[in-house]
Amino acid sequence: MEKVSRTIERTQPEKVHVIGCGAIAREILAICQANQLDHVDLACLPAIWHNTPDKITPGVREAIVKARQEGFQRIFVAYADCGTGGHLDRLCEEEGVERIPGPHCYSFFAGNDDFASRWDDDLTAFFLTDFLARQFEAFVVEPLGLKRHPELRDMYFGHYRKLVYLSQQEDEALQAKAKEAADYLGLEYEYRFTGYGDLTASLLSA
Repeated sequence: MEKVSRTIERTQPEKVHVIGCGAIAREILAICQANQLDHVDLACLPAIWHNTPDKITPGVREAIVKARQEGFQRIFVAYADCGTGGHLDRLCEEEGVERIPGPHCYSFFAGNDDFASRWDDDLTAFFLTDFLARQFEAFVVEPLGLKRHPELRDMYFGHYRKLVYLSQQEDEALQAKAKEAADYLGLEYEYRFTGYGDLTASLLSA
């Protein structure tokens, strides 16, 4: 019996500690479940850092230190650059860890190649994901003070032409929320189903 248990232990994947953005936690868990990635240990940082990217790199650094103190050898950062201006890449290089390729979650959900190919047409697009469709008021309306000062809407969004909803799951309720967000901002509405895009491949190779 002892020999069998040791054989099983050797064939099981090594645990990988994923440090992820809370805004994509639902998608990471769904991918892990669908692909039986039971060896993934997920720790998420605050989703609201989506609005304050200067907090991401120091937060990830602290999370890496903590993970290593807990004994994790394999660590993967489930962030794109996400507005860190290359600082997250420098941290990953210093620490010898990898991150999700791409400039931000809109790009890797759409597929980085596809997102880049649409750049000219999407130059004036404001993007939502499933998470942001759910949390539009908390992550867009409230932080920008649009309820208190509706006149700010055109100052913030006057240079946008359309709102593009990049959806991870085909959900009519979320589509309705995204359409309401577009109407609220006075933008044309465009829906694109992306699924999980490049996020799946990144987690499978982590």
